[in-house]
Amino acid sequence: MKAAVFPSKIANLGLPSSGRFPLFFRSPALFSSITTTPCRKLTRGIRGSEGFMSQSSSSSQLFSSLSNSFSSQPESELPQQVQLPSPKPKSPPPQLPWLIVGLGNPGKKFQGTRHNIGFEMVDALAEAEGIPMNTVNFKALFGKGVIGNIPIMLAKPQTFMNASGESVGQIVSFYKIPLKQVLVVYDDLDLPFGKLRLLPKGGHGGHNGMRSIIDRLKGSRDFPRLRIGIGRPPGKMDTANYVLRQFNKQEQEELDYTFQTGLEAIRIMLLEGFNKSATFVNTQKSMQQLG
Repeated sequence: MKAAVFPSKIANLGLPSSGRFPLFFRSPALFSSITTTPCRKLTRGIRGSEGFMSQSSSSSQLFSSLSNSFSSQPESELPQQVQLPSPKPKSPPPQLPWLIVGLGNPGKKFQGTRHNIGFEMVDALAEAEGIPMNTVNFKALFGKGVIGNIPIMLAKPQTFMNASGESVGQIVSFYKIPLKQVLVVYDDLDLPFGKLRLLPKGGHGGHNGMRSIIDRLKGSRDFPRLRIGIGRPPGKMDTANYVLRQFNKQEQEELDYTFQTGLEAIRIMLLEGFNKSATFVNTQKSMQQLG
């Protein structure tokens, strides 16, 4: 068995060579002669405990003094909370205009005729809303304005009735106007004279101007239309001759009432919606029916 190796401090204690180690460990006198160092672990524990208590006490005093310090400061000296700037609200996208088209034939020869009643409706709207129609653009007499807060465009194609789609198609394409915001106003043989009918969509009904517009809109019929009744030709009169006849004085007076109703219908449609306008105009009676 190998001899145990003792640390140098114990080896230097000057123990008698004949002494036994059990007597060394049991001798109180020998313990008193040894200068010992307190255990670091135990000392750390005691100091840590006392330190914790003292730190806890000092921390309480520190928080108390800070609290008293803040409470004693005037409100103006207290630190102010930094407020971040609120994000700017997003502006709504620009509103696309409505396009209101009246159908007819250009030239003095056709002024005041039944086939030009769409032109007359647009003229009445332009006059009532103060919208000038003195610009020629997109093959049409053209005007821009506002009704309420709704931007509108007025157009009277100058291509002659059967090619009306050339003008309307260009305007719709250039301004990217949704078809649900394109209102076409035209004459209708199948409605009693002066009667109005507002529809959200439909076919051309044999009307060459509407046929041209539908063709130019790639066959789409999904745009609203305001039809104005001109009645059927009397007796055996040719339809083409009838639509090119001018109104007599009594018919013109009746049309004044029709145009006023049409103006109100268009205003309601723009400001309150299509359905409300359709209910208003489609339940109205013509001047003849009122008589």
